[in-house]
Amino acid sequence: MTAVPRLVFSAPSSGHGTNALSVGLLAALADRGLDVAGFKVGPDHVDAAYLGLAAGRPGRNLDPRLTGADRLGPLFAHGAQGAALALIQGTMGLYDSVAGRPEAESTAAVATALRSPVVLAVDVAAMGQSVAALVHGFRSYDEQLWLGGVILTQVASDRHEAMLREALDDVGMPVYGALRRHELPPVLPSRRHGVVPVLARDAEATRAVRRLGEAVAGTVDLERLLALARSAPALSVPPWSPDSGAPVGDAPVVALAGGPGGSYGHPEVAELLRAAGAQVVTVDPLRDEALPVGTSALVVGGALPESYARDLSANRRLCIAVAELARTGRPVIAEGTGLLWLARELDGLPMCGVLDAIGASRDGLVVGYREAVAQSDSVVAAAGTTVVGYKQHSAVLTPRSGQRPAWSWEGGSPEGFVWRGVHASQLGLHWAAYPGIATRLVTAAALPSPVEGVATPA
Repeated sequence: MTAVPRLVFSAPSSGHGTNALSVGLLAALADRGLDVAGFKVGPDHVDAAYLGLAAGRPGRNLDPRLTGADRLGPLFAHGAQGAALALIQGTMGLYDSVAGRPEAESTAAVATALRSPVVLAVDVAAMGQSVAALVHGFRSYDEQLWLGGVILTQVASDRHEAMLREALDDVGMPVYGALRRHELPPVLPSRRHGVVPVLARDAEATRAVRRLGEAVAGTVDLERLLALARSAPALSVPPWSPDSGAPVGDAPVVALAGGPGGSYGHPEVAELLRAAGAQVVTVDPLRDEALPVGTSALVVGGALPESYARDLSANRRLCIAVAELARTGRPVIAEGTGLLWLARELDGLPMCGVLDAIGASRDGLVVGYREAVAQSDSVVAAAGTTVVGYKQHSAVLTPRSGQRPAWSWEGGSPEGFVWRGVHASQLGLHWAAYPGIATRLVTAAALPSPVEGVATPA
């Protein structure tokens, strides 16, 4: 049994202030000395990173599509161990699903699976008594959902607040806070910076989190929210464990791209690698000019932002070191922008030159889940293995794949590159769903170098 006080924060749709409220609540409670944990529903690395910064422990993603619904409870229990409160920030609207599977993949589905009360953030800037009808509808839509109350944002005045509270009282809906239009400022760094401000422990990001904590502490009834969270029943699931068998004995050094505040991948990646026997050392692709001493493998997670292409290109010494590592056959797994970093160039900027491909940025984003089949044996998977991953990028590569593609999926041509020990793709996986990746990588990293000298790039 896992007994963790918990809340799910959601909203009728995007744009109601859920992210700022979630970050602010964690920061406010952490400032009171409580041990808190933050989770993000879905694949968004950025929101998860800021939840982690506010909580003081890694923010984690709970994504039924990427990990399977059966792993939600164990992954939550693992990430929330010892917490006095775990906050799960929803995605989009409460009942929405990108893939059209709200019964299994929406925030409501996650809340129901975790038996967690939901607090709905509602932007009431253009709303009066109708807020009661809106909230009543959300509560009535799914009888299995536990809608425990609301927090009002963009409240215009004391009179406006009184009107809203009276209407919600008529339908028996508790109000845990009401924030004026100036009380939830847009202070978090621009999303174009991705997770970089968090990983770098940037002063602007730290100040923004503190300001949100102060705003929530001054306007939200923290004690009543904690009481609601503590009313959640125990979960009858064991915590997820990264242990997947006997670890490799030689403890090879695996460089994990990131910064002082974590990596560009899910926190479970580092945990799985260590459990498999690796010595995990962080390398900052934006600042470090060399790989860690003794590096036998490199992992670049999918949260590395494309907007930092110029910084990646300017770090020529590290580019040369990465190219040498790859060309001598050492395992290199690169997701998302990591694939572009390994290319010959991106938007005219020289990159590592491991892959004979050129990247170019385009307007718009490619976003969505893919059920993919491995096209080649690699350090990630055996040919024919089926996985579910997520793509979010604007830049594309020409060619789209090498002689040995990484993946294929219905409706698309083969994608990604497998060459020697390299597996590079813009498709990101959640390794908790495929723990064998860590074992395969560490096993390969512990072997003697398979290739002597330098070869022509793939």
